[in-house]
Amino acid sequence: MMPNISNMFPIATDALAWAVVIHLVVDWPLQNEWMACNKTNLRHPAAYAHSGLHALGLMLVFPWYLALGVGVTHLLIDTRRPVTWWIGTIKQMPRSAPFYRDVEIWMDQIFHGLMLVVAVILIPLLLS
Repeated sequence: MMPNISNMFPIATDALAWAVVIHLVVDWPLQNEWMACNKTNLRHPAAYAHSGLHALGLMLVFPWYLALGVGVTHLLIDTRRPVTWWIGTIKQMPRSAPFYRDVEIWMDQIFHGLMLVVAVILIPLLLS
């Protein structure tokens, strides 16, 4: 039997709010230059350190396996491959566009935010 998600709404809203706060804190003030410069390379430990911090922080909100899953998606999004594909294919924006870097940063944040929304939606489904 599927859980009644409407009864979960206040809990889901709180979980999403805290997940976004954790994401922003880890992605901006806690991300050092070493992580920022090297997180796009899956062969570099900075990529795993950065996404690992996300997973650890999200364990305050989500079950460990869901936090780990979001950490993995964070790792993959930060390779920039999904973001550059979306910008080039869907938005059809060339890298030479004047605001390409700004769009890239915001698309990255949108992708991460969508993963947090998916995680919140999965909570009642996984806990039932």
